[in-house]
Amino acid sequence: MKIKAVFSLFLLLLSGSTLSYGFSGGQLPVPQARAGVIDLRLQTFEDKLPLDGQWQFYWQQFVDPVLKSAPADTLVQFPFMWGGSTVKGQTLPGFGYATYRLTVLLPKRDKILRIAMPDAYSAYQLFVNGREAAANGHISTSAHGFVPHWQYRAFDVEKGIDTLRLTLYIANFVHSKGGIKKPIYIGEKVKIELGRQQAAAIDLMLTGCLFMGGLFFLGLYLMGNRDRAILLFALYSIVYCYRILGVDNYVLHTILPGLDWYLTARLEYLTLFLGIGLFGLYTRYLYPDDISKTAHWVVNSICFLFSAAALVLPASWFTQLINPFLALCLFCIVYTPYVYFRAYKNKRPGAVYALASSGALMYVFTITLLHYWSITPQLQGLSFIGYISFFFLQSLVLSHRVSFALGKARQQAEQGLKAKSDFLSTMSHEIRTPLNSVIGMSHLLLGNNPRKDQVKQLDVMLYSANHLLAIVNDILDYNKIEAGKINFEHIEMNFGDIASHVVTGLQDDAQRKGIALKLEIDGDLKSPVLGDPTRTFQVLSNLVHNAIKFTATGYVLISIRVPQQSANKITLDVRVIDTGIGISKGHQQIIFDRFTQADSSTSRGFGGTGLGLAICKRILELQGTRLQLSSEEGKGSVFYFTQDFEKIAESIKQQPFGVVLPDPQQKPLKGITILLVEDNPMNVLVANNFLKNWGAEVDVALNGAEALHILDTTKHQLVLMDLQMPVMDGYEAARRMRADGVTIPIVALTANLPSEVAEEVKSSGLDDIVIKPFLPGDLYKKIMYHVFGNGSKSK
Repeated sequence: MKIKAVFSLFLLLLSGSTLSYGFSGGQLPVPQARAGVIDLRLQTFEDKLPLDGQWQFYWQQFVDPVLKSAPADTLVQFPFMWGGSTVKGQTLPGFGYATYRLTVLLPKRDKILRIAMPDAYSAYQLFVNGREAAANGHISTSAHGFVPHWQYRAFDVEKGIDTLRLTLYIANFVHSKGGIKKPIYIGEKVKIELGRQQAAAIDLMLTGCLFMGGLFFLGLYLMGNRDRAILLFALYSIVYCYRILGVDNYVLHTILPGLDWYLTARLEYLTLFLGIGLFGLYTRYLYPDDISKTAHWVVNSICFLFSAAALVLPASWFTQLINPFLALCLFCIVYTPYVYFRAYKNKRPGAVYALASSGALMYVFTITLLHYWSITPQLQGLSFIGYISFFFLQSLVLSHRVSFALGKARQQAEQGLKAKSDFLSTMSHEIRTPLNSVIGMSHLLLGNNPRKDQVKQLDVMLYSANHLLAIVNDILDYNKIEAGKINFEHIEMNFGDIASHVVTGLQDDAQRKGIALKLEIDGDLKSPVLGDPTRTFQVLSNLVHNAIKFTATGYVLISIRVPQQSANKITLDVRVIDTGIGISKGHQQIIFDRFTQADSSTSRGFGGTGLGLAICKRILELQGTRLQLSSEEGKGSVFYFTQDFEKIAESIKQQPFGVVLPDPQQKPLKGITILLVEDNPMNVLVANNFLKNWGAEVDVALNGAEALHILDTTKHQLVLMDLQMPVMDGYEAARRMRADGVTIPIVALTANLPSEVAEEVKSSGLDDIVIKPFLPGDLYKKIMYHVFGNGSKSK
């Protein structure tokens, strides 16, 4: 269907040009000059009339224009070029001079007529009834004193004049051809002027469209889309602008009448040769697999060779190249649609628009060549439609190409994000697994009554391990936020308790720096609220940890105020205030960017990834709240946010936010047998020690298949199952256990994030997840909950 639309457009344009041509020339016969006289006495001049036909011609003579009559040297069919033309058996050279004479008989009339004089090769002087009426350049009988020039001229024929004796001198000593190629027109002054204004307006508008389009695509290329096809089309559009404004109607010469002929002649031919070459290169880069490399090489070699000739050779030489180059243009007119058809057939991006544009291109070049060979008039309006159609369709090609490239880049970016996510997930697992051993063994050693000097060393090791874990968690959290995979719970929480746990957990850090860590809670905060306790804890913990890190003396204060509340809602104003180094005005915005701190030196002085504040900002933004900052350099900072919560009138019994480990002497898991399925010896050692310290009996399986063989539901009350193991992983082992009717709790042990494995954990029949590296309290809480039910010791 698309290809049918392409040819329908081409046929419509072609039929329009045919109709237009038939209309302009088919109504009344246009008078022709005979024997140097043209009779226009019966004409109404509703349309402009060409003064074509038999003119008197005098080679190598400047006949006195005052003479009313002069013996005719010969008659030529006007317009008449010399430079290969034959007169009386003599082939005229391009260089020389001549006189053309015509007598025009006019009717009686009450309107002023106007004669429009086109460009001539390459200087002329026109006399009417013995007086000069128009001139371009300076004529001469030799190259000495000759000055070529091209510019549109027009002059009026006053009322009452019924006979015009036109004497036209033309001289040429620079171009390969001399004489005049275009008709001289006569018509009503108003209509001639209007026609010229319309022609100039069309050329100016088309030039503006091409130039601005070229600049747009050039900017697109320079600003990042380094597609050579876009660059070449931009250059082609800009170069071809001169062909519209500086050729044929020579509007540019009217705007800038002092332009040097030698410069404009070079530009006229250079832009033709170079424009076709650039378009050939553009097509080459647009559809490299559909174009013949040999044809491309030949066409472009000729174009750029001719371009070089137009730059360095004399005008009389490079102007002779036009005819062989037109043969090349004819080849391109046929070959370009063939390339675009192949691209369309091979389903290249935007090929349907390229094929449509080739139809418009064939249409425009056909009109141009027919006009150049004087077969048809200029048909400027239809040429304008063809040009606009061509450049519009080519713009669609490039737009589709850019869109295709962006789509491909988006797909690659999505694949890159997935690869990054997979990489971070793998690295998370690989880092968390040894961290589980480090943190677990540190807790075990601290629980075995170490010496005081060992306690300090173990504290440092545990602090460092927890710090490394925090960095890993920050990176993974931010990656999850960027990917849009973060979910928020809407459950009961006690905001004051969460703040208290933050203070308790970071109190040691504050004491090590010799600063106070304080908490102030408004007495009006009495009711639990609905929210996400984990994310709330994360935000407060990051803000307080950041404040402690950048405070050397003084204090850090968490302030929770209640600006307003109703029966169902409460607004909390949460502030983390410190007396630290503060932040300058210029850096107060950038510190919320990822991997950013106020000063690069602070990274070395205080450490950290620079993700904490970015994570807090994004978590709060996703909940409709904005993290704000008030700070003065050297005096401290206040990070604060205001958030609305739903209140809960009647609170259900909640799990404590923190877990107090039992005294090992109590043996709370005595009589409980647990099957531990884990392939990592260090993780087995850590978990085994914790479980035995709490009084549990432990059987160990090194993979899922071994677990199926060892499991005894009459003996085991709980299965702790690693997920990634050789032979058989934890997912498959859990599925087979459930298929065999096993109903005891199965808790996953994994270094992956819950969001990454939650769906598969649920489908495999696993009951819960413990994330490695696990804190002893987390493992203890999960076991108590699943073995005894809700943490109580009664089944």
